[in-house]
Amino acid sequence: MSEIQHVGPVRDMPAEKVVEAAQMVKTGRSYSLSVPRFTGMPLFPGHPPFQVLNYRTPPGIKAGGVQPWGPPNEVGLGYMAEYVMACSHSGAHIDGLGHMTIGDDNHWYGGGNTAEHLTDHGPIVGDASHLPPFFTRGVLLDPPAYRGIDALPSSEPVGADELQAIADAQGVEIRPWDVVLIRTGYLKYWPDAEAMAEHKTAGPDLSAAEWLLEKGVVATGTDTETYEVMPTPDRGSPANPQPVHTKLLIENGIYLLESIYLEEIARDKVYEFLFVMLPLKIKGATGSMVDPLAML
Repeated sequence: MSEIQHVGPVRDMPAEKVVEAAQMVKTGRSYSLSVPRFTGMPLFPGHPPFQVLNYRTPPGIKAGGVQPWGPPNEVGLGYMAEYVMACSHSGAHIDGLGHMTIGDDNHWYGGGNTAEHLTDHGPIVGDASHLPPFFTRGVLLDPPAYRGIDALPSSEPVGADELQAIADAQGVEIRPWDVVLIRTGYLKYWPDAEAMAEHKTAGPDLSAAEWLLEKGVVATGTDTETYEVMPTPDRGSPANPQPVHTKLLIENGIYLLESIYLEEIARDKVYEFLFVMLPLKIKGATGSMVDPLAML
């Protein structure tokens, strides 16, 4: 049996690289890399809908005579609380190692498989409770700007040669331990689902994934719900509908970020920054909603 591993290669990031990343902050300015979530928001069709439902309201407390603090309450004190019912892959999020499986044994990175490591409450290997914090150098690569357009058309692939050309044109170098974010322009139209549909599922192809691996990144993200281009031009034989997820997440433990909002840093031509992200540690979850920061 192979050794169980709960965290990807970011686990080996040297402490001095964290210190180097911290030194990138010169102005104290920060950019949120997430859009607000809301009931009925556009999502990948394979995920459940995002819902916010009231659980307690001030009128309901009064009408029901509820005394959560104990009596007396002579000032009309009330409060609001809610259920948030959603997949962990709603809006800006990180895919945990246990998110994607492959093969007859349904295995994933780190030695997990469904026969041994999947409970009624989620996976116990590579689940969200083991997601690491990210505090490292971030790089934005902007294919639409490089092409002189607002957004890539739907299902448009971005390959290794183009990513290298973009990095050269932007004057940035991709280094080991980086988080590389690739803009397609999809979220420029958020939350107009009809307009977004004209630009959905563009993204990196298999050559781009191999290029990122060669560069030594620990995570990579896009502004789409699928990260990679779909339908894939690299299906192969036997056919694999998501070869990029397979190459990066399943085979190499490179974390994938999806629905990352990149419009503001692209507008301001912020191509290098301190990338900060703290996933929620939830046992059994296969990912985490996040609100990453780009800091200057």
